[in-house]
Formats: sequence, C-alpha cells, structure tokens
Amino acid sequence: MTPHPTRIDLNADLGEEAGDDAAMLDCVTSANISCGAHAGGPATLRATLRAAAARGVTCGAHPGYPDRANFGRLVLPMTPAETEAMVAAQLHDALAAAADTGTAIAYVKPHGALYNLAADDPATAEAIARAIRAVDRSLALLGLAGSAMLPAADRAGLRPLAEAFADRGYRPDGRLMPRGTPGAVLHDPAQVAERALRMVTHGSVTTPDGAVVALRPDSLCLHGDTPGAVAMARAVRAALAAAGVTLAPFA
Repeated sequence: MTPHPTRIDLNADLGEEAGDDAAMLDCVTSANISCGAHAGGPATLRATLRAAAARGVTCGAHPGYPDRANFGRLVLPMTPAETEAMVAAQLHDALAAAADTGTAIAYVKPHGALYNLAADDPATAEAIARAIRAVDRSLALLGLAGSAMLPAADRAGLRPLAEAFADRGYRPDGRLMPRGTPGAVLHDPAQVAERALRMVTHGSVTTPDGAVVALRPDSLCLHGDTPGAVAMARAVRAALAAAGVTLAPFA
C-alpha cells in the first residue's frame, strides 16, 4: 500500500448564508466562498473573505449558476462561451472583493450543478478553465478527483487540485450520488470522519453497493449548508489528527 500523506487540506463551501460559517472557519483550512450568484451576496462575500483571512484560512472563489431559487443545484442550459463568460464575471467580482478587503483568492471551485456537469462534460470543464486562465492564470482549479476538470486545468496551464467529499455518497464510477437519492448526503459525524480518514490513508471510498473507488485527494470537502456540518468538521479534524495527519492548506 502506498504510504498515506502526512497532510491534507479540508475545505467547505461557505459565504452562502446557509450555515454557521464562523464555526466552520475554525475547522477548515480552505474556504470556497460563494461569488454571490447562487447564494450570498457582495456583503457576505467580503465578510467571509475577512473572516477566513483572520483565521489563516485559504480563500477560494466558488462560482455557480445564477439560480438562487434552486441554490445553483440545477443545470442552466448554456453554451461553452456563455459558461466561460459567466464564470469569468463571477471571478472578477470575487477578486475585486478580495482587493477591497486586503485578502487574497488562491483557487476556484465551481459550485453545485456546474461542478457536477464539468466533472463529466469536457466542454464545460474547458470553458471553466479558460475563464480562470483569462482572469488570473495563477489561480488553481479544485475539482472532483478523476473528473474532466483536472485534465482541463492542466491543459490550460492551471494547477489542478483533486477533491473528495467526506459527506457525500459515491457511485461506482467515482461520481457523486445525485442529491435526493438515499445515502447521497451523509449526516453522522462518526461515519463522515471514518470516510475522511479512509480517503486520506487508503486513497479510496466505498459505495453503498460495496464498490471501492480509488481517490488521490489533495483536499476533502464538507458542505457548510448541511445540517450538523460543524459537528462533522470537528469529528473529521479529530480523526485525522489522531491518525497523525496534519490539516493544512494547499502547499
């Protein structure tokens, strides 16, 4: 077995006005902060950037479909050019907020339906990567391990970062189970902590039907809007620390 890493990043989707961001920021090492389209807004974006920076948490931009009614979790039909323009506009907003608050953004993680579409659709993944490169090519792209986003980032000259989800169920093909499916969203802190530890130490996750999916994550994600998110984050931190794994932002 390949030796497990001694450090891992822990991120959460925040700035969405949907959870206890302050408590989550005390647990995570990176924060995917909503650009204000699918949730949140300019004031929340700036406040979350300040709060994250004050704790030494690395900030990422979290662009999504401008569909607040559905929290950005339904695909809005767009051409690749329209997707590129949408992501670029949201990144400009996030970077302007960072400049206004004296903070910094280090990476981009798409949100919700945009993220899931980009995992399987190379055209969407390439559009996101082009948008990032056009706005600021120093930004990394955080995407689902084994998905189309990582090679798209690489081809665009961006740093690809692989992500795994401790609080979500997986399908045998390595994709996330659709929300609304039994087992798609996990809530038990002990179960989530055990999965997080296995993802880091074994590089894998087990699906509900017993299949083992190989993962090599640079970062683990927890959703800040999930009920019980803070308890899960604390349990994950404790389990990793007990196993000798250091939580730290991307090197």
